[in-house]
Amino acid sequence: MLHLPPMKTHPVFPIAQDEPARRRFLKLMAASAALAGAGCSGPPGETIVPYVTMPEQGVPGLPMFYATAFVRNGLAHGVLVESNMGRPTKVEGNPDHPVSAGATDVFAQASILQLWDPDRSQAVFRGEEMATWGAFEAALQARRPRFERDGGAGLRILTGTVTSPTLAAQIAALRQRLPNLRWHAWDPLHDDGAAHAAQLAFGRPLDPVYPLDEARVVLALDADLFGTLPGSLAHARAFTAPRRLGDAPDANRLYVLEATPTLTGAYADARLARAPHEIEAALMRIAARLGVGADPGRAADATLDRWEAAVVKALDGARGAALVVAGPNVSPAGRALAYALTQRLNGPLAFIEPVERSPLDHRASIAALADDLRAGRVDTLLMLDANPAYDAPADLDFAALLQRVPLAAHLGLYRDETARAAGWHLPMAHCYEAWSDARAHDGTASIVQPLIAPLYGGRSAHEILALLDGAGTRNGHALVRATWGGEDAAWRDSLRRGSVAGSAARPVAVPGARPPGPMPLPAAPPLVALFAPDPAVDGGAFANNAWLQELPRPLTSLTWDNAALIGPATAQRLGLADGAVARLRVEGRTVDAPVLVVAGQAEGVVTLPLGYGRRAAGGVGEGVGFDAYRLRTRVALPALTVERTGRTHDLVVRQKEVDMQGRDPVHIRELARERPEQASMYPEREYKDYKWGMAIDLNACIGCAACTIACQAENNIPVVGKEEVARGRSMHWIRVDRYVAGPRTLFQPVPCMHCEHAPCEEVCPVGATMHDSEGLNVQVYNRCIGTRFCSNNCPYKVRRFNFLQYANQQVESLKALQNPEVTVRRRGVMEKCSYCLQRITRARIEAEKAGRRIRDGEMVTACQAVCPTRAIRFGDLNDPASDVVAAKASPLDYHLLEELNTRPRTSYLRRVLNPDPELE
Repeated sequence: MLHLPPMKTHPVFPIAQDEPARRRFLKLMAASAALAGAGCSGPPGETIVPYVTMPEQGVPGLPMFYATAFVRNGLAHGVLVESNMGRPTKVEGNPDHPVSAGATDVFAQASILQLWDPDRSQAVFRGEEMATWGAFEAALQARRPRFERDGGAGLRILTGTVTSPTLAAQIAALRQRLPNLRWHAWDPLHDDGAAHAAQLAFGRPLDPVYPLDEARVVLALDADLFGTLPGSLAHARAFTAPRRLGDAPDANRLYVLEATPTLTGAYADARLARAPHEIEAALMRIAARLGVGADPGRAADATLDRWEAAVVKALDGARGAALVVAGPNVSPAGRALAYALTQRLNGPLAFIEPVERSPLDHRASIAALADDLRAGRVDTLLMLDANPAYDAPADLDFAALLQRVPLAAHLGLYRDETARAAGWHLPMAHCYEAWSDARAHDGTASIVQPLIAPLYGGRSAHEILALLDGAGTRNGHALVRATWGGEDAAWRDSLRRGSVAGSAARPVAVPGARPPGPMPLPAAPPLVALFAPDPAVDGGAFANNAWLQELPRPLTSLTWDNAALIGPATAQRLGLADGAVARLRVEGRTVDAPVLVVAGQAEGVVTLPLGYGRRAAGGVGEGVGFDAYRLRTRVALPALTVERTGRTHDLVVRQKEVDMQGRDPVHIRELARERPEQASMYPEREYKDYKWGMAIDLNACIGCAACTIACQAENNIPVVGKEEVARGRSMHWIRVDRYVAGPRTLFQPVPCMHCEHAPCEEVCPVGATMHDSEGLNVQVYNRCIGTRFCSNNCPYKVRRFNFLQYANQQVESLKALQNPEVTVRRRGVMEKCSYCLQRITRARIEAEKAGRRIRDGEMVTACQAVCPTRAIRFGDLNDPASDVVAAKASPLDYHLLEELNTRPRTSYLRRVLNPDPELE
């Protein structure tokens, strides 16, 4: 049984005892050519290719951008990584990548902190003793003659989800030479049901592709299209495109039936919360009314019956443009039924060959490996970037089974739970430190090129497999280059573009989906446990990332914790309230967890966010939250019992009030009224050169909070820790407020308004906050004496004060992470959004060198660049052809707290809804 530790002070970044000395760090930052003689301890000396044509020697002080890919859960996300004098400092989306199209999510933004994390593994370990790469190579080479004799019997390789053509080819070559070798796969967030569903419907595994830009009516059944499903960035961009600026709010409509709140459900035009078994039954009834499958009768719930009738009418009226998407919590048979229903409606649904090259059923694969371990059939086990000792199904007891393996080796970024249970641990190179390749959800391939020498001597999975194979080269560049072949010009073009031209998977012709036979209605336990990835730490891989730990979760505003999410009626029935610690029991296993009551959570369902309760994550992530994996077995959606313990736990929620209280900071539906010019005592200013402004389109914002993390990475915003957040001292320059209006959830990003009549400027006794010549409300840090008068006088509460020395200036690697163009603030100084003044300066310099003005689109703020839905527009208000002027000319444009007459430069476009009249 797991008991929660008491609330503790979480250090922002504890200083590791084996922190690299400055001299060692500077040596690591030297040119890769100087490291070429170090074998696999550094990347190969091949030239990496910048995203745009640049001089061979970079200009000091100017960043260079390299196109590469950030790989998460096996899938590639096309990114551009900014490098300042050899130091990767910022991630941007790659506009030439067909999936990311210039946007990223919070994980890609935070990956740069993961790269520089001082808690990353820095040495080879054998048990609890430090060892060397040479010692591991000798131990592995000693087994190779036996592998050759018995065809690799007793040799097992465990990976996560693999889409890398090079890694798949290496394993295939090994299996051909060693036919008794077995390849297993385990990713705790893997969607095993997808392949089973396609197998049922079409007789073979296929990956679905959802072209939401072609759909007029979408029904999502426990499917988070904008959040956790593969291709979420592309989905959000495609669906919101016709709604931007309120141009065509009725162009499409989204219906969502889900068990726990998601970003997709928050954006939906009609949403209903129901337990998973009710969702599956609803799918069967909807399909039957549209002529697919047997009719199980009407819903006993009148609200659900009315909702289903409206959905049926909408789908039927949108034939040819209707799409039904069933998510991972729907059974494979139910998902096959959704495919058949979409085909019956002639919906825009396509299928491609599976992008994944590893075994498609991860639960069966890890169970088979556990059986072999238990039977003593495994002599050598290589675990490549996997952590089964922490996240494998609890009924396998994988950590104990590892003790039976004579040689178990773990390759990972951290010396995590599996690393400590295995005999050997090997430090892995980050994806920004090594050569590799990977595919996106649509099959588009990207070459992963390194930007920096491995900080801690890590190696890639390719190099480990080359060592096992005894290949002639262990050079990562050579291995990847051999996979793609072709001319050097094509190779360099792929590196420069960030994707391989023509590599996207082609749609395959599929027969009519076979609807499953009569499906019995699922059983309904009184309480069901629903395991879900945490919006900030995913499945646990980002548990040691302080940026993400401190990021308020989009739909709960919870930080630095996870909690068991339950609905209001369920909480009342169980006698629980926010922060109450409950004992959760599944099949005899127990965990103590704090409870958070969430409106919009299905009654009878307890959502358990994964990725917390880490025992070996690093100084930031260890001991935070409870470990839901201890309850997760191979049984999907298990029955759950809940008991009160009488204890409480402090949960820190950044935004406690979600009711707009009649002030309507988020305006809905109605068009803007004429703005009469209000009298003011402030002097009018004239801006003859540039006049910067921003417009935020609430019709496009999905509340993903990528803007918050992008701003943090760009502007060296510090982390303050759980206790400081509890005191209201979080430092984010742009927050995403969440409001509930009836059944709908509304999001509103709030940066500094850069008011023309700024109340903060009038009260600063030293002129530390002032207007510049282009209308920006700027903060002069070396003038600030910390009176905080400006913060008290700001009606938008967007100013942040350094009550303590939050910026970590002790750890060398974290100092290297910082943007050199942005001042690192000290204790006692106020800070806030600057409209990315450093980017404005850079754009101005480049324009002046060319003898012209800054063109529209050349100056892009960090929050604007990251947004997957183009909800943020920025530019020169003196340019009548600029994008931001067009947005502000919309009749939907309004100012936050307009009655105060502060005349903000940041404005909003009202949210225009498209409700179903049948449900209003």
